Amino acid sequence: MDRTVRTIEDVLTLLDGLFASPSQSGRLATGDGKDFWDRFYTDRSRPVPFFVAKPDENLAAYLEQGLIAPGRALDLGCGAGRNALFLASRGFAVDAVDLSPVAVAWGAERAREAGADVRFLCGDAFTLCARELSGPYDLVVDSGCFHHLPPHRRVSYLSLLDNALAPGGHLALTSFAAGEGGAGSELADADFYRERELQGGLAYTPDSLRWIFSDLAEVELRRMRQEPPDSALFGVTFLWTALFRRHAAADTSGHAHPAGDLA
Repeated sequence: MDRTVRTIEDVLTLLDGLFASPSQSGRLATGDGKDFWDRFYTDRSRPVPFFVAKPDENLAAYLEQGLIAPGRALDLGCGAGRNALFLASRGFAVDAVDLSPVAVAWGAERAREAGADVRFLCGDAFTLCARELSGPYDLVVDSGCFHHLPPHRRVSYLSLLDNALAPGGHLALTSFAAGEGGAGSELADADFYRERELQGGLAYTPDSLRWIFSDLAEVELRRMRQEPPDSALFGVTFLWTALFRRHAAADTSGHAHPAGDLA
């Protein structure tokens, strides 16, 4: 007879185990997910949209519009490093994290070829945040990892942001969009535990994202713009793009400001 639960982390680990398929283990969390994502990134010739060495169109737009400025950046679930390399080329000091050693090796190879200075780290981002990530960060980028997390790991994710994001810093997020033209599963949170299957990722509505990140101020939330094949940017319309800002240290109201108040 085993008794394995004493801490909150024990509860989270127990719930992780309900999703037995390696593909359901998430892109930030520990477990068999590493093997799944290693296999995913091994064949670079596969026609996977985000294998291209192009940054997200919204990330480029934030810089162009002056919504974010060069500083210290953390790329969560960096994959082959396309956004990390872009940020480094724009003057950011970048830490890039992924669970997959194969993805991290690919990203490091791209960085060497481009002469980009990016610090790649391989492992569980929730553990690395406390151990090896040298925050606080002015920008945290998540392009497609959040929607691969089981619902209980949002607790870990928000804790990571609380520890890693500097006052006044930004979260640049992309996630599967619910509704027409979107992607991902629209099951209720409880149903994922009944099914024990994340069904390829979780879809979100704008209101659900606003609620989950209600401790942050919304700067922008919209569909990602479709980019043509010859564009220098990556863009597909089945994703939401969101930019949230952490309140400055002096702001203790706990309420999100309207986007117009953030300039």
